[in-house]
Amino acid sequence: MMKFKHVIGLVILGGLLFTCISEKQKSLSDEDYENTRRALIGANRILVRKDRERISAFAERRDWDMQETQTGLWYQVYENGTGLYAGTGMVISLEYTISLMDGTVCYDSDSLGLKSFRIGQGGVESGLEEGVLLLRQGDKARFIMPPHLAHGLTGDGNAIPPRSILIYDVEVVRLDTLVSVLQQ
Repeated sequence: MMKFKHVIGLVILGGLLFTCISEKQKSLSDEDYENTRRALIGANRILVRKDRERISAFAERRDWDMQETQTGLWYQVYENGTGLYAGTGMVISLEYTISLMDGTVCYDSDSLGLKSFRIGQGGVESGLEEGVLLLRQGDKARFIMPPHLAHGLTGDGNAIPPRSILIYDVEVVRLDTLVSVLQQ
């Protein structure tokens, strides 16, 4: 019986020791996680700052009078329309050209047709969603989207390489409210 108590005592002591070691390892991995998280946030800030510098220099070289939103989208309306302003829930149709900063055209409406989507429903770049809300029917505009507002770290797996800054040249061809879409 005494031997059995010693064995139980050793098992309990071993369990406590294992628990303490596990907690210490967990604590270390939490610390490692936090250090990694801080390093990634720092790296992201550097990348965003560098992208902003590249976009600013690019726009300046072309003498484009652009504005920047709080998210980092750069835009310029270079021809004003006279129609309705875009709003969430509306269906927008755009003529567009998407190019890289080196001038390479990735996609355009001449070859692919108009880009149409319901504003606020996703399915397009977040920079495009944000940008079209600044426009009205008939407007012609230019957006420069840093990677975090476009296709991010991976690109689109086709024509847009990883971490690409995109230049969107758009014309709002049509804006439909939900009511007009349902009536069609």
